[in-house]
Amino acid sequence: METTEFSTAGDAPARETTAQAAGASASPAGDAGGAAGQGRAERLARVAIMRMAEAGDAVMSRLIARYGPVGAMEQARRGVLDPDFARDEKDRAEASRRHLDLGRHAAAWAARYTDPAGDLAQGMRGGARLVVPGDVEWPTQLDDLGDARPFGLWVDGQANLRFSCLRSVSVVGARAATAYGATVAAEFAMSLGGRGWTVISGGAYGIDGAAHRGALASGTPTVVVLACGTDVCYPSAHEDLFHAVRRQGAVISEWSPGAHPTRLRFLIRNRVIAALSRGTVVVQAAVRSGALNTATHAWGLNRHLMAVPGPITADVSTGCHVLIRQGKAVCVTSPEEIIELVGSIGDDLAPEQRGPVRPRDGLNEETRRVLEAIPARGATGPAAIAVAAGVDIGTALACLGALAAAGFVENVDRGWRLRRAARG
Repeated sequence: METTEFSTAGDAPARETTAQAAGASASPAGDAGGAAGQGRAERLARVAIMRMAEAGDAVMSRLIARYGPVGAMEQARRGVLDPDFARDEKDRAEASRRHLDLGRHAAAWAARYTDPAGDLAQGMRGGARLVVPGDVEWPTQLDDLGDARPFGLWVDGQANLRFSCLRSVSVVGARAATAYGATVAAEFAMSLGGRGWTVISGGAYGIDGAAHRGALASGTPTVVVLACGTDVCYPSAHEDLFHAVRRQGAVISEWSPGAHPTRLRFLIRNRVIAALSRGTVVVQAAVRSGALNTATHAWGLNRHLMAVPGPITADVSTGCHVLIRQGKAVCVTSPEEIIELVGSIGDDLAPEQRGPVRPRDGLNEETRRVLEAIPARGATGPAAIAVAAGVDIGTALACLGALAAAGFVENVDRGWRLRRAARG
């Protein structure tokens, strides 16, 4: 497994390098000569596997690891697996006390086989390119998913996926977001984008959509991770949003062209949202929420996990409060606090929050005690003030003179009293 590839600062690729990466990913042939044929065969095998096996299928992932994409595809196409592999998978299942009907599993793969050249052509006609492990554009942080790593990704958009995700933050939350949640998501995303951070989310209603719109407003790339084919617009009301994302960022998916979303696929794709970025921010989430599923993946991958607090009376913020209370998520209230966590140590510190500076903050200890000894109403003599402040009469008079010069107190017939502006 390659190491997670997150940049520490300022990773701006040259335009030529980006174009080469996009071109290499878009072309199934890959290199020239004999290597080109092998490269195309492997890419077509992965296209077929993406149709046959559901995303995140760990058995298929291990089959690829042992026999390569072409060998794995051929076995899956026949629906007959190598006996040694089948025996190892059976032993693995028994050790983890889970049921595995490998014969039915393989038969399901075989039943879903279609000509991969057709999928590849359909994807490219729709404007998408295939990015697979080993490509220049492949984000190597996805390798942290292990056996749940995507077999490949369809990428539709102008941005280079790898470079866009080097400095990225996932922003997720409830579909039924409140105005407060949508505003926070949009403002955070716009501020993160303005500081050069890519925002990743799932393109759904509510928090996801607000985050993408905020990122677009900043002029930086944003990445939509779909639970359907890149040529399927879900939700349909986000057609204009996805069109704008393609121009400025990228819409990506593990599913073949034409694939429609299911409830399970939404949960499966959440691991990609978590793995692509340095950290995940949950803006709003109920106790049972897809956003909390993404948070669980981020926690398991040792990514930074953050949550935005909300009113304790709002059900849609309960999930965020649970994450904070359990110690899994860090409470964040500004984009600067997010960047402090996911950014470079020592270089991206958030400014310390301070209250307003008041005139009396500059007084020394004795003068402050004399000021506090003057009653809020009426006037009193210097001797009484000295006793109340715990100082001698000379010190009290000196402090009263300084306070009068600064406009805090005034001397009247009955003694010393606070000026109206100094009360409170």
